[in-house]
Amino acid sequence: MVAFNQTSLQPASFLLLGMAGLEDLHTWLSIPFCLMYIAALLGNFILLFVIVTERSLHEPMYLFLAMLAVADLILSSSTVPKTLSIFWSLSREMSFHACLTQMFFTHLSFIAESTILLAMAFDRYVAICNPLRYATVFTHLMIAKIGLAAIARSFCVMFPTIFLLRRLPYCGHSTMPHTYCEHMGIARLACADISVNIWYGFATTLLSPGVDVVLIGVSYALILRAVFRLSSKDAQLKAVGTCSSHACVILMFYMPAFFSFFTHRFGHNVPHHVHILLANLYVLLPPMLNPIIYTMKNKLIQEKVSQVLFRTGQVR
Repeated sequence: MVAFNQTSLQPASFLLLGMAGLEDLHTWLSIPFCLMYIAALLGNFILLFVIVTERSLHEPMYLFLAMLAVADLILSSSTVPKTLSIFWSLSREMSFHACLTQMFFTHLSFIAESTILLAMAFDRYVAICNPLRYATVFTHLMIAKIGLAAIARSFCVMFPTIFLLRRLPYCGHSTMPHTYCEHMGIARLACADISVNIWYGFATTLLSPGVDVVLIGVSYALILRAVFRLSSKDAQLKAVGTCSSHACVILMFYMPAFFSFFTHRFGHNVPHHVHILLANLYVLLPPMLNPIIYTMKNKLIQEKVSQVLFRTGQVR
């Protein structure tokens, strides 16, 4: 009987309002969102196709880029289509279980991408600071283990949130001022104590992406120390250039994400539409820019992408 009552207090569906306060701009906002999403899909699919089909790119750094592309595709595709449907007034409703599914895959892909960025930082550290051991450390088996570890870690962190949200009564609250479902956005609709959700979300943010950021920072500090000990200026510039693209990706990925996470807990004075906008940026901006940045910074990928596109153009 208790289980039945608990279930009856869960809404059949949520009504997502989009960017509350900016409803008049939804149509205009949909234009850059749609263009950025198309660019993210094309860029990541092309990068993934080139890395998979070109055997010369089956090296650790490029395999990590392929993993990053997969994570970016899941991250953006979990959220942006629903956001666009809200902006275009096609469908604002989402069932309770669909909302939990969207929340799960959005956060899972974010944590997986954070893990991959950490692995890429370690890859650059070994390549620059200990190049003689690089081939023995980053074998194909090790790359596969890192990929599986990223998935397993993300799953273990996010799986409990499904039960933390299902246990809550919502007392008919079903209107969510957001463009997609996220853990704390759902939890704040509950009519019960959500302190467990708050502290679990806070702890996992600090212990998963938070730890990753610290370790990435340590890796780059060690890389910079090693780089500036090199006698050759050309070697210094090459090493810094290799790492600069990764540093740009890290800043774009973590800054809006952490702002969004901590605004849920502490930023009660932040305008809601600013929070929602930044929450959308971290699921859309990195997936769009990652393939562009890595292609521009890597001559081999540039050549292979050009060859693939040129061949495709010839076939047509």
